[in-house]
Amino acid sequence: MGLRHKKNVRKLDLLEMPSPERVKFINEVRRALQQKVVETKLWQSLLEAENIVVNGNVVYRGDAQLNGFSLKHEI
Repeated sequence: MGLRHKKNVRKLDLLEMPSPERVKFINEVRRALQQKVVETKLWQSLLEAENIVVNGNVVYRGDAQLNGFSLKHEI
């Protein structure tokens, strides 16, 4: 996150926040932490994989470097 390195980090006092704002803040933090956990598990499983194939193309093989690929998002 990089917040540790900033000199003027604003500290939040949850006890002084209005209840709806506090609930919203806690839910946002919880969602961000859950997303980090999911991403960490995904990266860990990718690191343990011998081969990674996306749409039939091998993008990673245990003894080779990761090949670049792009995903097209179509609606």
